[in-house]
Amino acid sequence: MTEIIPILQRSPVIPVAVIGAGVSACDLARALLAGGISIIEITLRTPQGLAAIEDVRREVSGICIGAGTVWTAQEALQAMNAGAEFVVSPGRSDEVFKVCRMRGVPYLPGVQTVSEAAHWSRQGLPAVKFFPAGVAGGIAALKAFSSVLPDLKFCPTGGISASTAPDYLALPAVPCVGGSWLLDQKAIAAGDWNRITELAAEAAQL
Repeated sequence: MTEIIPILQRSPVIPVAVIGAGVSACDLARALLAGGISIIEITLRTPQGLAAIEDVRREVSGICIGAGTVWTAQEALQAMNAGAEFVVSPGRSDEVFKVCRMRGVPYLPGVQTVSEAAHWSRQGLPAVKFFPAGVAGGIAALKAFSSVLPDLKFCPTGGISASTAPDYLALPAVPCVGGSWLLDQKAIAAGDWNRITELAAEAAQL
């Protein structure tokens, strides 16, 4: 499988975007790029998710696109065909892992426990998503996980803010965090892309 670590190192924050009807994913991606964020995870939580991935891949250069909330092999294949460069699941999905391994696409599965993290480490994955970080033990849990899985990297997501992100990023096992705070929904609804660029620029400096 293609290496996930260089992807996670593109930015200290991976914006997690839920694209609804009427939202321009391309304008959002351009605003993030203008602020120094060159990666985005577009979730499949809405009917617009796949089309958004395809649009950004076709229209916006310089940004790495991931597909999030991927649970099934069919969703994984659809996301890859739409242009997703990496795939993220909130939890364990062996069928998604098999598809990603077959296609050579980086996979970031979600974990909540040390047993789940150890499972993916044994499968050869160098990194996992720690989700939902805010209610699954936070920084204390990650420190404990790293003490027994020192070679595994974590991307904590869920309940992380601009104020708490630096504490996570200070951990050696955390190359980046996932977040949605820089995707201000009011600014997006109003098409205020300058605001998104401002928030992205702040996140890029974390």
